[in-house]
Amino acid sequence: MDNNNSSPMEPSSLFEKISNSTVLKLFVILFLSLILLIPLALIRDLIEERKSREQEVSGGIALNWGKDQVVSSPVLAIPYRETIPLSAEKTEKSNLREETKWIFVLPKTSNIVTAISPQHLSRGIYTSVVYSSNITVEGNFGKLNPEKLEIPVENIDWKGSKLIFGIQDFKGLGKRPTLNWDGQEIVFDPDFNNLNLFNQNLVCAVPLTPQDDNNHFKIKLDLKGSKSLSFLPLSDQTNIQAKGNWANPSFTGAFLPSKRNTEASNFSASWEIPSFSRKLPQQWVGDAHNIYRFDTNIENTNDTNEPKTMQPTTPPGTSANNLLDNTDMITIHFLPDINNYQKTTRVAKYGILIIILTFTSLLFTEVIKKKRVHIIQYILIGAAMVLFYTLLLALSEHIGFNLAYLTATIATVLLIGSFIKAITKDAKTAALLSSILAIFYLFIYVLMQLRDYSLIAGTIGIFIILAILMRVSTKINWYQFDSNHADQ
Repeated sequence: MDNNNSSPMEPSSLFEKISNSTVLKLFVILFLSLILLIPLALIRDLIEERKSREQEVSGGIALNWGKDQVVSSPVLAIPYRETIPLSAEKTEKSNLREETKWIFVLPKTSNIVTAISPQHLSRGIYTSVVYSSNITVEGNFGKLNPEKLEIPVENIDWKGSKLIFGIQDFKGLGKRPTLNWDGQEIVFDPDFNNLNLFNQNLVCAVPLTPQDDNNHFKIKLDLKGSKSLSFLPLSDQTNIQAKGNWANPSFTGAFLPSKRNTEASNFSASWEIPSFSRKLPQQWVGDAHNIYRFDTNIENTNDTNEPKTMQPTTPPGTSANNLLDNTDMITIHFLPDINNYQKTTRVAKYGILIIILTFTSLLFTEVIKKKRVHIIQYILIGAAMVLFYTLLLALSEHIGFNLAYLTATIATVLLIGSFIKAITKDAKTAALLSSILAIFYLFIYVLMQLRDYSLIAGTIGIFIILAILMRVSTKINWYQFDSNHADQ
């Protein structure tokens, strides 16, 4: 009779034993923390999805406004005739043909002056950094020496000389650029087929004679672009002066500014660049081929839109190592004030740490205050902490990261605090756990601000938290729940 009455209670007793055993509950909590890694991973995927959507919209804005721009020093192209035999055995005149080749000459000096006006351009809830700029490129080519190239002077077509000026995206041109060549005003035309030294080429015919020893040029253009503006210094001596109304520009590339001044909302910078590290000679001969590749994926920590990278053809007789690239340019990045997705991703990486610390604090409070918290209630608290990151992501797209973090923290702390109060019927216990959780979120926020020092600060902070938990654990009778249950 007694056995029949007690038999149905055995499953309940076993469940109670698991629920009431501190050691078993600790293992269940650790297992629950590992399970919560799954929704945390899904949230990180959601962040990446929203980030990709932002990049897609930003790419659409750049496509309509103007992409990342590259402005080069101009190149002088002079055609000449080269006689080539059709076969190696015969040298008769009928077996010879003439081809047009080019002499390419780089400037002796180039002085680039630019004023840049960046701004935010919005589409829906997304924004992209774009800019307008006024650029002046002025310098000279000096006296030409075709003898050094071993080309007969009579084979050179001086009247066919052209000046080639390269940019990255024609769509950014506000109006047709103009050239002043030795006091003569000339207008550029685009060239898509013949003289493709750059990604997109502006070409104009220039009057040139062997006797010219100055060949002064001055180019003016209004150029729009997005996110970054790069300069390709090709001259024997290149001087660059840039200024703009942006609080946090980033300077990357071959050289850092020799002078810079960054104020609250303005910046100015200047470079003086000799040709010692330039991969190209002062003049060379051959066909027209791309002389550089520009990779918009090379960024500084700036989540940027990523159009296809231009892959130029390697000129015959040269290697890919002779091509100029991002490391040969001077680049000014216009960083957004706050990158919400990058910061949200960094916060989400600490999600499991917050969950484990909160569960541990809750377990300690449960043992000290002798207030039972059911494992189902642990699951609900864990779900609330996971939801914090979705709430942060959603709010940051509309009100910015800092305010979103504050709002999500207050909402989560109040939700969990009120839930604990309803469980324990003790306002002090709820206030204690809420304060601990708020401190954890504050700790993570401080780590986000420290950037370069976040590793050492985070390590020291976790060490201190662990030391406190170890100290508190020595004051707890870990067998009291099991003993009370045995007494019962």
